[in-house]
Amino acid sequence: MLKFTPILLAILYGLVLYRFSVWRTGRELDQKSTELADPVLKRLTDQMAASLDLPRIKVHIYEIDPVNGLAAPDGRIFITRGFYRKYRNGEVSAEELASVIAHELGHVALGHSRRRMIDFSGQNALRTALAMILSRFVPFVGVYIAGFLTTLLAARLSRSDEYEADAYASALLVKSGIGTGPQKTLFTKLEDLTQSRGGSAPAWLMSHPKTAERIAAIEKNEERWSVSGQDA
Repeated sequence: MLKFTPILLAILYGLVLYRFSVWRTGRELDQKSTELADPVLKRLTDQMAASLDLPRIKVHIYEIDPVNGLAAPDGRIFITRGFYRKYRNGEVSAEELASVIAHELGHVALGHSRRRMIDFSGQNALRTALAMILSRFVPFVGVYIAGFLTTLLAARLSRSDEYEADAYASALLVKSGIGTGPQKTLFTKLEDLTQSRGGSAPAWLMSHPKTAERIAAIEKNEERWSVSGQDA
């Protein structure tokens, strides 16, 4: 039993670190966010809410500059101030921003936001615990193996989550009468919108599938839905 104690302690440490990350992220979001109050966007979110039989969809503005949409572990939806500024400047349409909200709703509805943390803080906790375990068996290189395995796993899970959230958003946008057009046009803008910040794309974009692949997946879903509708 004693020989397994360090491993159990490493796992416990990872869990404690993860819970601390959840708490810290929640506190930061509370301190740096306000509820979105935009009449045009509210009309679109009300359309989506009606399609989901919800009284309303509450969206918050997260007061940071990077262009991003976020789904918090507690189910709250956030649009960053930087993204909202792009909309106010006319670089992003209301429908395109609504597609981001639909995408983040997908993460919440499909349970993605419960198992991953904003900025991959959960990944950091897993890497730490795994490194402590592997270092007992492969000293010196265990840390590097843990980093490689965790990054590989996180990237695969993230891409899978993105495709699922895209599909959810597409279905919701179609049902709401908004359509998938804004969703696809936004994808073509994302790289330029994020690269405008000194040429460095945020981590969430680098972990996402390629634009052409995401658009192709949406169009494939549309074809399948069209055939299913005709058969019905």
